[in-house]
Amino acid sequence: MRIIISGGGTGGHIFPAISIANEIMRVSPHSEILFVGALGKMEMERVPAAGYKIEGLPVAGLKRKLSFSNLLLPFKVLKSLRGAAKIIDEFKPDAAIGVGGYASAPLLYMAGRKNIPYLIQEQNSFAGLANRILSKKAKKICVAYEGMSRFFPEDKILITGNPIRSGIQMTTAEMKAEAREYFGVKENK
Repeated sequence: MRIIISGGGTGGHIFPAISIANEIMRVSPHSEILFVGALGKMEMERVPAAGYKIEGLPVAGLKRKLSFSNLLLPFKVLKSLRGAAKIIDEFKPDAAIGVGGYASAPLLYMAGRKNIPYLIQEQNSFAGLANRILSKKAKKICVAYEGMSRFFPEDKILITGNPIRSGIQMTTAEMKAEAREYFGVKENK
């Protein structure tokens, strides 16, 4: 499979995206994955460090207060949409995955326009604006919390939890007891 994973801006989007990519490669080692993120943001360093290719778009978020940069936003959005279309045409993905943040919006929007199926991974208990808008054409929406039907169509929701790195392990009762003793935390705290 050829899959594009898009999103970023913060570690809360990037690290789950890398975890998803790692799991895809574990299950299907011959897959090809391409990341798409925002130029100049954290993902442009973290994704290559994890061993994946990434393409950047000049997309930017809307400032919630009066700002000159908001005047440039429509031009960045149009340029990002054209860039996303070009990336899709060149990579020819079988599917796309959006992990949230404004960096995922142009790619998922263009995937929908080009009839490329996509899913959304929403890590938060309060869905972001980009994911709420893009959910209408998403095939599935993977969430970590109950009650997300207030943001997304109920029939598209899958409660999957948040993707985590394979090196993170679940704690045992013994590990918790050892940590309490080490940090001097009483049992009832």
